[in-house]
Amino acid sequence: MDTSSAEVALAPFYTNLQAMSAEQPLGTVVAKEAVATEIPGADAWRIAYVTSDLRDRKSLSTGLVIVPKGEAPPDGRPIVAWAHGTTGTAQNCGPSQVPDPVQELNQYFLIGGTSWTDFGIPAITHFIEKGYAVVATDYQGLGGGGKHQYAIGNSNARDAINAVRAVGSMGLAGGGRKALIYGWSQGGGATLAAASQEDYISRTGSAYDGVSFVGFVSLAPDVISVLIPAGSDSETSAPMLLQKLVTQFSDNVFNFAHFSMSMWAMAETFPELRMTDIFTDEGAVALDSIFGNKCMHPGADTISFNYGTTYGSLVRPHPDNAVAWVKALIEGSVKPEPPVAPVIIYFGTKDTVMSPVMGALYQKQMCGMGANVSRVQLPGEQSHFTTPPVAQPLYTQWVDDRFAGKSLENGCPASQ
Repeated sequence: MDTSSAEVALAPFYTNLQAMSAEQPLGTVVAKEAVATEIPGADAWRIAYVTSDLRDRKSLSTGLVIVPKGEAPPDGRPIVAWAHGTTGTAQNCGPSQVPDPVQELNQYFLIGGTSWTDFGIPAITHFIEKGYAVVATDYQGLGGGGKHQYAIGNSNARDAINAVRAVGSMGLAGGGRKALIYGWSQGGGATLAAASQEDYISRTGSAYDGVSFVGFVSLAPDVISVLIPAGSDSETSAPMLLQKLVTQFSDNVFNFAHFSMSMWAMAETFPELRMTDIFTDEGAVALDSIFGNKCMHPGADTISFNYGTTYGSLVRPHPDNAVAWVKALIEGSVKPEPPVAPVIIYFGTKDTVMSPVMGALYQKQMCGMGANVSRVQLPGEQSHFTTPPVAQPLYTQWVDDRFAGKSLENGCPASQ
């Protein structure tokens, strides 16, 4: 099998970032360029800004900023941050890089999708009409250099938090410091992870201090930490847990692509991990080539084309270094700390990509800590991919109410 590859091609805006230093305050915007959009009454920019990962290693993330035309009102603009779902791990997989990126959510799998990837910002038209400043991070590694920490919720969360700081630092929110994060799938997990990062949110010395989050909206989230029982990082339990994850996510090539891409990202994030702990030598080489150079759907197709139903042969019979992997899974996912503001989760009963069980366990855990966490089952039999459009008319009202300061009943089950 030929695993050779050319370097990923990028537009000049992104090429110029590859050697740029990130040693500036969090949220500092280091580059921007205007982007055309057909969203009525909106101006938009492509930006690159300073962020950091879960171990405080600084990097650059790219993204989009969209605001209503004209000056911000005297009391400022609320800031809404979108955290997108899986697009891939190569440098050219950032949603801001597609043609005409500032539009409503445009999904690969749905009829009407126009691209090789998911892109766009759901409810963008509504948010601009309401006068909000909107930012949509690409996450680090998807255009700004470095390796993307795919599905490392506590890193992706910081990209979203620093995107809010970036908007503020540009003066586009006026003096507004109220903010909210909403996200789907990978971004749903990042949203929940952000909610439990009170210390990071309250840090000073950033490009825009004092942001106050009023809520978090999570659509079909990835919350792997709630599936890991206490004590699973022992020498006895860790190998069994890791083997269970391998088996669980190897039921079809699409899920295997998500799993192997996540493991690739973890090995890039945590120096104590190696791809060959879990994958064969051939598998490690092939997957590194795929995920370093292709986005999600082409990557899954590449695995399917080259291995067919034998993709399981890329995995070692028994994982090695299991304790370190389980500890990294825990470190990367949502912290067991109460959210700083109310959380609402939307899910579909036919979601086979991100099990709704994760959201239920998260709610139980956080409600037990005194948090306000609601879960909403969407009408009909919604899949992972129909969750965003079906949930949109529900969460937009919830967002508006949070910024308006309206009271909110506790969404935790009465039995909590």
